Amino acid sequence: MSNTVIDPTTVEVSEGESFSFYSFMELATWFHNYPAPGLLLGGFMVEEAKRYIPDGVLYDAVSETTWCLPDAIQLLTPCTLGNGWLRVRNNAVYALSLFDKHSGEGVRVRLDPEKLDAFPHTLCWLMKTKPKNQQDSEALRHEIRDHSLEMLSVETITVKPEVVMKRSKGAIVICPLCGDAYPEFHGAICRGCSGDSPYMNDRSTCAVADIGNSIPSTPLELSIGKKIVHDMTRIVPGESKDVEFSRGHVVTAGDVCRLQQMGRFNLYVDQEAPHGFIHEDDAARAFSQGMCGEGVVVESEPREGKVNLLAERDGIMVVDEPMVQAFNSLPNVIAACRQGYSLVRKGRRIAATRAIPLFLEQAAFGRALAIVNNKPFFSVMPLRSARVGLLITGNEVFKGLIKDRFADVIEAKVTSLGSTVVASHIRPDDSSAIADAARSLEGAGCDLIVTTAGLSVDPDDVTRQGLMEAGLTDALYGFPVLPGAMTLIGRIGQARVLGVPACALFHKTTSLDLLLPRLLADLPITRADAAKLGNGGMCMECTSCTFPKCPFGR
Repeated sequence: MSNTVIDPTTVEVSEGESFSFYSFMELATWFHNYPAPGLLLGGFMVEEAKRYIPDGVLYDAVSETTWCLPDAIQLLTPCTLGNGWLRVRNNAVYALSLFDKHSGEGVRVRLDPEKLDAFPHTLCWLMKTKPKNQQDSEALRHEIRDHSLEMLSVETITVKPEVVMKRSKGAIVICPLCGDAYPEFHGAICRGCSGDSPYMNDRSTCAVADIGNSIPSTPLELSIGKKIVHDMTRIVPGESKDVEFSRGHVVTAGDVCRLQQMGRFNLYVDQEAPHGFIHEDDAARAFSQGMCGEGVVVESEPREGKVNLLAERDGIMVVDEPMVQAFNSLPNVIAACRQGYSLVRKGRRIAATRAIPLFLEQAAFGRALAIVNNKPFFSVMPLRSARVGLLITGNEVFKGLIKDRFADVIEAKVTSLGSTVVASHIRPDDSSAIADAARSLEGAGCDLIVTTAGLSVDPDDVTRQGLMEAGLTDALYGFPVLPGAMTLIGRIGQARVLGVPACALFHKTTSLDLLLPRLLADLPITRADAAKLGNGGMCMECTSCTFPKCPFGR
């Protein structure tokens, strides 16, 4: 680390040219159009970080805000957005890091709110306790000039490998819709054609094309002997809804009365899709074929412009939510499905897709199809038949003071999902005994270890400690699910681990019911996955439980 003493009123650019504070203000005004307090403060933050970078080390930078700080980095270091040496990760925190390009080791400098009590103008600026036009800009600049280094905190850091990795566009391809060149990893079409365009005239935001002149309707009495070009549905309120006349049906005199009763006095007959358009059935058929992943099949030919998708096997439904959202962001097409991670049965409908208008504009069809062809939307993953090891903890159970009821609860739920409890141990609230039992279950070939109780904050609850002693890795503890907040998952050797809190004894439905199927399907569960459970993660504790036909976990 350099031992250079930094004059708090001076900043130095990477080439060695020094500026007084007021000269830097002029430079900031030239570059930023305004001597913003955040940019002036950023100058001192950059210089402080540079002190910790050894001479001769090539470094990159991270700014944790989009406001002003990136400009200070670009002015005072070789790191810019254009050359890829500066990454902006908008955590909305006033902090920056400089780190070795190769090792990822470096230093993070942040404006520390706890150090600002003595600097009221800077505190007001950071916390926005007054509108900008009521802040004392001159006093704020003086605080920054004279006391910036007193406001900062510094820590050593190591950035993640994906941040150290050199930025690359990868392969460049031509968008089949607009003809622009773009990085292939963005998908089958460019982001603009996918609907992520900043412009109001973006084609993906247009309304249904007006093709009324291209597909004239025919009065009912003149339609006899002609083919209908789309399915027509008859609805009897409270009784039925089904296709009464299918696409291609030839209208007869006997059909006229029924059509009139359905409110149909004009029909689309005897015409193909106009030039530049595709029929709803043909569009839906193409979409459905691309949406099917493992364990999902198309039910049949389109009906009413819609295609249903079926589960090809029993299992848990996995939905690629970003793909579904991207598809549904396009105009005039839709895809709907059951909730992700639902348990589904073979032959049941799990999703459907359709085009909204009778004839879909070819360009809109191309955009939608390009997304569909990128990768499947829906999969059904089978549940493995696991060898489950049950580890029941608690002094009261171990000593026989109370009868264990956990074994019956867990075994019933495990068996219903096609797995088998092959071994069961009862251990006291002793971390070493729990660790030995967990290792024994894993060594005996159990590929799923379910522990019960001992996961709360009570001093006798040492199950977590015991599992850690047994070699628990990839641990997640605490889920936004009620009941079941103190659930734990992880892995010991080759076995996955599910720690079930005591609430499973008193509630029919808990986090156990949400997580056990995912573990049996060998699906990863990350902290981000756990966080999503909070939306719908509160059980209503109904007198008559209808789970999974209820909002819990949905």
